[in-house]
Amino acid sequence: MPAFPDGRLSGTVVPLDRANVDTDAIFPKQYGRSTARAGYGAVLFDSWRYLDPGDLDSDHARRRPDPGFVLNDPRYRGARVLLAGPNFGCGSSREHAVWALRDWGFRAVVAPGFGDIFRQNGALNGVAPIELPAAAVRTLFTLSQAQVLTASIDLHAGTLQAGGHCFAFTLGPRERLLLSEDTDWIGATLAQRERIAAFEARRLAAQPWLARPWPATE
Repeated sequence: MPAFPDGRLSGTVVPLDRANVDTDAIFPKQYGRSTARAGYGAVLFDSWRYLDPGDLDSDHARRRPDPGFVLNDPRYRGARVLLAGPNFGCGSSREHAVWALRDWGFRAVVAPGFGDIFRQNGALNGVAPIELPAAAVRTLFTLSQAQVLTASIDLHAGTLQAGGHCFAFTLGPRERLLLSEDTDWIGATLAQRERIAAFEARRLAAQPWLARPWPATE
């Protein structure tokens, strides 16, 4: 099931007003010994979410949640959009961080900027990295202080609507395809086969010597 069926998604917004949230904060390293792609929702933001430390042998249902951490607020149960500060997902290239976000239920992260590798991993694993200007993100944080926000995101129109505001964002065609279709990176590339073939034809017309066989060598 794609993250954005028909390219659209609506859901509650969780405000996490922190800058430079790195991938170790999103998914702590002690859980990274597993190569499974699912089952990490219980340890998302682990060190902020719980009052006691955890490891691979922990029963997370028995750990003490921090009542001051936003993810433990019952108003945000089932939320699908995370609102964050600048440079979200910086640090290592830990793909588990995106898996944990998706496993918890998030399908989009809205921020003024992202770590480059996190941005690529997001679209590839069904979590849309929605970049908005810092002023727009600050407006959303302000609105979220007064009420629990619901955001409606349209990937094809490139719009996010929440609290009576509409904000524009840009995603590349491959990112939109990965998020709105049940496909992977290879499938997204194959979907461009006509454009690839046209490019190859133009290239050979301009540089026909590229099609000549290499001379035989002894």
